[in-house]
Amino acid sequence: MAGLDSILSLDDFEHAARRHMPAPVFAYVSGGCETDASLRDNRNVFREYGFVNRVLAGVSNRSAATALFGRTWAAPFGIAPMGITALSAYRGDLVLAQAAGAANVPFVLSGSSLIRMEEVARANPQAWFQAYVPGEPERIIGLVDRVQAAGFGTLMVTVDTTVSANRENNIRAGFSTPLRPSLRLAWEGVTHPRWTLGTFIRTWIKHGMPHFENSYATRGAPILARNVLRDFGARDHLNWDHMDLIRKRWPGKLVIKGLMSAADARTARACGFDGIIVSNHGGRQLDGTVSPLRVLPGIVEAAGDLPVMMDSGIRRGTDVLKALACGAKFVFVGRPFNYAAAVGGEPGVRHAINILAEEVHRDMGLLGINALAEMTPERLLRIAPPSP
Repeated sequence: MAGLDSILSLDDFEHAARRHMPAPVFAYVSGGCETDASLRDNRNVFREYGFVNRVLAGVSNRSAATALFGRTWAAPFGIAPMGITALSAYRGDLVLAQAAGAANVPFVLSGSSLIRMEEVARANPQAWFQAYVPGEPERIIGLVDRVQAAGFGTLMVTVDTTVSANRENNIRAGFSTPLRPSLRLAWEGVTHPRWTLGTFIRTWIKHGMPHFENSYATRGAPILARNVLRDFGARDHLNWDHMDLIRKRWPGKLVIKGLMSAADARTARACGFDGIIVSNHGGRQLDGTVSPLRVLPGIVEAAGDLPVMMDSGIRRGTDVLKALACGAKFVFVGRPFNYAAAVGGEPGVRHAINILAEEVHRDMGLLGINALAEMTPERLLRIAPPSP
């Protein structure tokens, strides 16, 4: 696609997306919450570690292929679940799913997505589904049964959204879910015609007003409405009993996302989860929560034989390899792929995947390793104290 040749890193996609997307939409994707302390720490922590590379190791046969849940993926990273991606890019969830399928990396469909899960599962049968489960058992069962019927084999339950976060940046930028019509929002549409015509109006004409399609077993609220409130359900009383219910109901692989403590990892293991994702939700929930990389080694130890994965803050192949050295089996990357879909559609996402995969492959050679299993803690050296 024209213009992609000038994009050399995942960060380049963010700069391009800032120009392309209306300010409220970009603020939703890019922002954290309150002071953005966790958002900053997610990036800063990677600078606190340096590599100890080896030489003359003969690395011509190196491979980044990674086995996870009975499948060998082309790289040790996947596309994290991101809500309302179809507001950033035309048919965004499908764009991400199809690009991931072509590249043989995992894609996780968000429960806050705007394209029906059944359609995404047809486009990428290997896709995972991420759920924000409601607090009522009957609604949990309805959602789990729908996900199974759609054909997903892996269900990811996100557990760090008990209450809504204080995302002040969204309010300041004029973003809400659902979006509310206003003169400011109309002006953003006028001043970003490529997004308005190519994403919003194109979607409206071809598919009607987007709705939250996958939060529950039934269709949710429209993305643009003057008075309707998005239904988050009663999540403030969710507990491990609800996770037991899901485990009994769900026959496939079950992953829990949003753990930040070793104690919770031990409980998740006892509950029967098949995998853990260490995550602070990209710095979007509790401001001041430390980066997942800081707690990763302790959670890996507590999890025993469960595969432990990580997201939040990964932008480079070096970040991927540092996470693996700290014990992660796999990592997930979110915002950069959202930006890639917004500015380049499916070719943009494929380009972003290639950039990160090539960085991992190159960095393996420079480190002197042929397999990711060689990325052990001895390959890292702490070069700075934790950020204040």
